[in-house]
Amino acid sequence: MDNRDEIRDFLASRRARITPQQAGLVPGARRRVPGLRREEVAVLAGVSTDWYTRLEKGHISGVSEDVLNAVARALQLDDAERAHLFDLAHAASPRPPTRRPVHTVRPGLQRVLDVMTDAPAFIRNGRMDILATNQLGRAMYWPVFQSVRPGPGQEPLRTRQAGPAPANIARFQFLDPAGPAFFPDWDTAADTIVALLRTEAGRDPYNSDLTHLIGELSTRSDDFRSRWARHDVRLHHAGTKTFHHPAVGDLTLDYESMDLHADPGLNLTVYTAAPDTPSHDALRLLASWAATHDTVTHDAASRLWQEDRSGHQDQ
Repeated sequence: MDNRDEIRDFLASRRARITPQQAGLVPGARRRVPGLRREEVAVLAGVSTDWYTRLEKGHISGVSEDVLNAVARALQLDDAERAHLFDLAHAASPRPPTRRPVHTVRPGLQRVLDVMTDAPAFIRNGRMDILATNQLGRAMYWPVFQSVRPGPGQEPLRTRQAGPAPANIARFQFLDPAGPAFFPDWDTAADTIVALLRTEAGRDPYNSDLTHLIGELSTRSDDFRSRWARHDVRLHHAGTKTFHHPAVGDLTLDYESMDLHADPGLNLTVYTAAPDTPSHDALRLLASWAATHDTVTHDAASRLWQEDRSGHQDQ
């Protein structure tokens, strides 16, 4: 990933979405672009046009925080976009910050997950690999785990580190035919996944594992490629998601998502359902299913998922 190109495309995409009226400017006549011109952003940020033009061409190394904040205000960036701009600036520095990709979870974190018995919980890294779950979390994301299983006569899937491939939410979302059945609001879920990957790419642009995944998804999925080109980013802390689970049906769950500061690069997500709702009852049913899931054969479980997916597609 070329950081300079990323800076250029991100700033240009943010500039293009703001009309002069939204920025408090007089539009004028004979405009060739619907958004702001570079010189207009420069005026709003209090810098010269030449300076802003150089910035938008990717020359961001050494730019002060005050100037970056001024550009962020001029472009009306939200919190996620502002953080992304600063991440891009840090990555362009002479000694950019680097993070070693995380592929394992400390035993202490696994114990934290295991004591959560009434709520699905999992830990992922920035490229959306599911690295650890509690029992209910694994049952919740069971279709995603099924997607990494090899078919009859096939070699087991491997990561680029030559280890077993972890379940990856992004790959399941865009490359597995089961994705639309599991995520009923597929477009919103897809937008979120891409924005999270774009955010992570800004934080850690030299992560070869992340670059490899993005390249794979861009090559194999038109839906991913078109979303990636938007340069959208987001922070993912709390909200509501909908799922369709083959064992218990529809679920509407609230989530809390938090970065683990003691383990940079890891994120903990916990799902809950409002009391006295069908989703709350479905979670209890899922817990019962999870308690006996280890006794279900792979063939029987696969048939359950295939039957549910077929019924979902026929509706």
